[in-house]
Amino acid sequence: MNGSGLRTVAQQRQAQVDGVLNRFFSLAKNRAAAFGPEYVQLWESLEENTNGGKRFRPRMVFAAYEALGGTDLEAAAYVGGAFELLHTALIVHDDVIDHDFVRRGIPNISGAFRNRALDAGASNEVAEHNGVSAAVIAGDLALFNAYRLIDRSGVGDAVRGRLLEVMDDALFASAAGELIDVEFSIAADMPRVDDILTMERLKTAVYSFECPLRAGAILAGASEDVVTTLGDFGREIGIAYQIVDDLLGVFGEAAETGKTTIGDLREGKRTVLVAYATSTAEWPTIAPLIGKSDLTEDEAAAVRELFISSGARSFAQGLARYYANRALARLAEPHIPPALRAELHPVADAVLGRVK
Repeated sequence: MNGSGLRTVAQQRQAQVDGVLNRFFSLAKNRAAAFGPEYVQLWESLEENTNGGKRFRPRMVFAAYEALGGTDLEAAAYVGGAFELLHTALIVHDDVIDHDFVRRGIPNISGAFRNRALDAGASNEVAEHNGVSAAVIAGDLALFNAYRLIDRSGVGDAVRGRLLEVMDDALFASAAGELIDVEFSIAADMPRVDDILTMERLKTAVYSFECPLRAGAILAGASEDVVTTLGDFGREIGIAYQIVDDLLGVFGEAAETGKTTIGDLREGKRTVLVAYATSTAEWPTIAPLIGKSDLTEDEAAAVRELFISSGARSFAQGLARYYANRALARLAEPHIPPALRAELHPVADAVLGRVK
């Protein structure tokens, strides 16, 4: 199939997932109308926060499912939609934890309800509390209904039970990773590289790669060997993806990534780059700038140069390639069908392609 055909299939699958989510939100908003306009607005804000993404997690579900011979695309769309709604829940709560009121340059749920309260004459403190409270409620709704979409997928009881277990694995791991990340923020010492990789795997890679791939395989009726190997592939490529994401957070192009290249530095985000740099001669110069809330563009440029001269960027790039290659090695297992191998190789290639 040529590139144009691949894009067409991807667009079709995204449209199917969008259809599931659009129906879900339409029913929820209609139901919410009986409880007042504020509740409808909350559901509208939650829908806005779910729309516009690349539907990456549903793509992983479909990749495994179709490559393993699955044909019930409606069921796969519901499972993919469940992981997308789980993603929404987690980022909404993550913004609450980080006290962020903006995502992708526009107000998130906290921001939208904070602004609404400010417009109504509330003080900034009261308005922020209102916004955060609304986001907690919205995240709870998204979290619960992610499980409900699995229930509505129409699959048999045995498969549904296994899919719910995978969803539970995703949430359980992500909560652990989030807590580790929170603990990092108050730790006296910079965490080690291995500790950061563990946090990033649990917080993001498990629910973004490992579990969607496993879910697609389970839905397709694959063997336990295939399900396990897909989880292994997802673990390795998910870690590689997060390392690259951290690199792009400092060295990327804002127009391509949708995020600034100064935000992670101002936040003092614990990344492989920073952890490696602590062991280098450049660290005493870098340290005062990491987490500096008013970091200037010139200071950020200096940090980037120090990450390069210290070898931190090269180390992170090499580590990303290492994990991506480990992922590809898992696809060489004899029980992995050629169609699945062909479907997932481009995923690893795309991750490696992001390493500059």
